[in-house]
Amino acid sequence: MQKATIQLETLSCPSCLQKIDSAVKGLDGVEKDSVKVMFNASKVKVNFDEAVTTIENIENAIENLGYPVVKSKVKVA
Repeated sequence: MQKATIQLETLSCPSCLQKIDSAVKGLDGVEKDSVKVMFNASKVKVNFDEAVTTIENIENAIENLGYPVVKSKVKVA
């Protein structure tokens, strides 16, 4: 299991938070209970199984919604 912190450009509306939350939770390999979208910090924290999905897949899911990813940090959980 890996732990990722994804820094996004500033989030401007609370509904953005719901969209990102749903998109990330919808990915295979993501630990649903670990997904935290932090509105004020414009960050997403998530645990995922690197055998099933990659940080790139998670970033793409967020960017496909129109929220640019600034940077990501991944470490073994």
